Amino acid sequence: MPPQAIYSAEPESVRAARRYVREAAAYQEPSVTEDALGTLELVASELVTNAVRYGTEPGDSLMVKVAAQPGSCRIEVHDTCRRKPRIRPASEERVRGRGMHLVEVLALRWGVDDRPFGKIVWAVVVW
Repeated sequence: MPPQAIYSAEPESVRAARRYVREAAAYQEPSVTEDALGTLELVASELVTNAVRYGTEPGDSLMVKVAAQPGSCRIEVHDTCRRKPRIRPASEERVRGRGMHLVEVLALRWGVDDRPFGKIVWAVVVW
């Protein structure tokens, strides 16, 4: 299984990316727990959704990379926009804007790296 996958930047790609992260992590690290796979799927879903909504333009692609090892997995989402995600203050009134809060709670750490034509948003999940 390849360590990366490319998707069109559209909402339908979120499900495929989530499935890819689960399968790639299990392939790379057979000892990964079912709970950890669920967490990886949720983190991937939030990162890819963010990239589709805020990090790409119509017709763009995004790339998802997975690097699993005993006890941890790093997920990367590469998109074409340099604007960095931000954690907005919690609000009872807002329906959106909770994705990066979830990532912050579920991941050991997360961050953003610049690249020549966009950015990489990454998260490390441990089990």
